[in-house]
This record gives sequence, structure tokens and C-alpha cells, in this order.
Amino acid sequence: MGKLRTATLIALFFAVFGAAQAETLQMEGMSANPGEARPARGMTQNSVQSKYGSPVNVRAPVGDPPITRWEYQNFVVFFEYDRVIHAVNKR
Repeated sequence: MGKLRTATLIALFFAVFGAAQAETLQMEGMSANPGEARPARGMTQNSVQSKYGSPVNVRAPVGDPPITRWEYQNFVVFFEYDRVIHAVNKR
């Protein structure tokens, strides 16, 4: 009975005082808004080109499924087939 009471008190303590907290770390050269001015996942190559213009550099597809990389001045977009799978800011 005493062990159960102790375990209950410990659980109650962590429930009340152990709430998770987080901080936002701003790194030099990174945008404060991570989604700022980058293509969204699932966009087609045509829609990316329409919205952001022609890329500065296009890397040929590699692998299976084919992954293509388009480089813009401030970000890089990765496509699987013709859909965006990831877009990252350049450093």
C-alpha cells in the first residue's frame, strides 16, 4: 500500500510540475519563419516553377524512385517524380 501511495504521489508531482517546456533557437542565417518563401510538400514541378520561377540549377534524377533537385537562390527543392518531398533554405 505504501509503494502504491508513493508511486501515485510521484506521478502527481510530475503531472503538476513536470510540464514540458520548449524554446525557439534562432540560428544565424536561418529564417525566423521556417515555412517562409519555400514550396510546400506535394506541390508539382509545374506549380513550383509557376510560383517561384525557373531554378538556377537543376540536378538530374537519381535513384529509384527518381529524386530530382532544383536549386534556387535561397532554397533547394527535392522532388520525387514530379512532387515536392522537401524544401530547405540555403545557408
